[in-house]
Amino acid sequence: MTEPSVPLVGHHVNWRQRLVRSLIYGRDVDRDAKARARVGLAMLAFAAVYGVIAFKLTFIAVVGDSHGTRRTASQDAIATARPDIVDRNGTILATDVKSPSLFGEPRRIIDQDEAVELLTATLPDLETPEVRERLASKKGFVWLKREITPRQQADIKKLGIPGIGFLRENRRIYPTGTEVSHLIGLVNIDNQGIAGIEKWLDHNGLADLHRAGFASDRLQKPVELAVDIRVQHALRDELLKAKDKYKAKAASGLVSNVNTGEIVAMVSLPDFDPNNPREANDPDRINRLTTGVYEMGSTFKTLTLAMALDSGKATLNSMYDARGALRYGKFAIHDTHPLGRAISLSEVFTFSSNVGAARIALSMGVDAHKAFLKKVGQLDRLRTELPESASPIVPKRWGELNTITISFGHGVAVAPLQAVMGINAMVNGGYLIPPTFHRRSEDEAQKMAKRVVKKETSDKIRYLMRLNAEIGTARTADQIAKGYYIGGKTGTSEKVINGRYAKKQVLNSFTAVLPADHPQFQVLIMLDEPKPLPETHGFITSGWNAVPTGGKVIERIAPLLGIEPRFDLPPPDRLILASSRAAQ
Repeated sequence: MTEPSVPLVGHHVNWRQRLVRSLIYGRDVDRDAKARARVGLAMLAFAAVYGVIAFKLTFIAVVGDSHGTRRTASQDAIATARPDIVDRNGTILATDVKSPSLFGEPRRIIDQDEAVELLTATLPDLETPEVRERLASKKGFVWLKREITPRQQADIKKLGIPGIGFLRENRRIYPTGTEVSHLIGLVNIDNQGIAGIEKWLDHNGLADLHRAGFASDRLQKPVELAVDIRVQHALRDELLKAKDKYKAKAASGLVSNVNTGEIVAMVSLPDFDPNNPREANDPDRINRLTTGVYEMGSTFKTLTLAMALDSGKATLNSMYDARGALRYGKFAIHDTHPLGRAISLSEVFTFSSNVGAARIALSMGVDAHKAFLKKVGQLDRLRTELPESASPIVPKRWGELNTITISFGHGVAVAPLQAVMGINAMVNGGYLIPPTFHRRSEDEAQKMAKRVVKKETSDKIRYLMRLNAEIGTARTADQIAKGYYIGGKTGTSEKVINGRYAKKQVLNSFTAVLPADHPQFQVLIMLDEPKPLPETHGFITSGWNAVPTGGKVIERIAPLLGIEPRFDLPPPDRLILASSRAAQ
């Protein structure tokens, strides 16, 4: 064997290179030495290869496998990161945490039966047939269990099963649990929004960012909502107490900023824990404020009277015949507490007269009534950031009888949030402002506001609501929430059961504004099928349950909303109407 010529760089050759060449090619080295050198080089090469393999195995055990399949899945998990959701004060309502998930690579499984036995023994909630089926597939990658605990991960690692590994995925956590469940919504196992604000996020750009690979943890700013978790907690707590006390089927409520349309709190009971998604599938746990539609009862009289006052055809002192029932064909409209005389428009509101409201609506005419309700947003589906919304139920043929019943809140079913939007417009100076679950300033709200009634009309409605809190059906709330100068209107609507109104099954509502002279917030309380109690003297109408509940809510949340109590205020005709006349 001849030594090949090797070009030299300069006059210097590395001594190690000379040694190797002399051992392999040199004639001055015996055959045994050359053999030993070649064996040594082979051993060195094998040692290097096995060293690399050992390092790789150690790296996988500590950090995780970088196998192509795993790398792709890991990248997908990072791509499904979601932004934090916070309340108006920065409290975290939803956030992502990293959680290990268990997967298998069937092609690398050595003993399938052993793997199934060990895994199911360590994770008892795994279904043996399902695990066996997945590991027997020809796929390169299969999920075995998503979102396991670190302790479970450690236990499985100790088993040392080839072809079994872990990926760290983004898992959605809701620190406040049930507190804001219907508002926040929830995500599925792949961290995709399927309800509430979470679903809204995906439909408004987040899903596109996922597909483009830009939705990483560091590229997303928190989503700030209008909700105040402190107010939310107080509202929910009082609704839970009321639901239990009056043995109601359900309870719901919300707090809205009348000047911006912001929803500061929203509760619908029974609710669910978004950390336990199975609860959300219960049909009894729907969001009754946006998904449900209901006949809102006498709270609709607020709109009926506002329509008449705004038209100029009626004043607060206009008189209406309420001496007896109003008969229309075979139907008769009665008052719960008939006065047996002609009553003023103010008294129609204060004593919640169905007969009076019906006569007011009839005096305006069917077309005018229908046009007014459409103008204030009661006849069309309300769209907000929450995907869960329902269309109102409106008569196909709207005649005089429909106008009669709708005047006092029967015959049209709307989402409660929709009714709140309409009442807001009646007390905020006359502006219809779309509700929002995001932060919004008054300047931003005014840019999208639509005037629907005159300011003078709004002043008169505020006067009527305050008067009702002083001497009418809402006075219990005023006595509980002393000093907050609230205004209110009650509503009791009989539910339709098997096509007929059931007198013993009612949906009660109470809407309150505070403070009545310069409203900032509206509070809505709803109780579904409350039961009579000894302390309610057997009555189930709103004044005996929804109204005191509303008073307790206002007493707790007013300080949180920055509203201070005031005392020794003049009556509403001097405080509200006098200031209105002075402004003119």
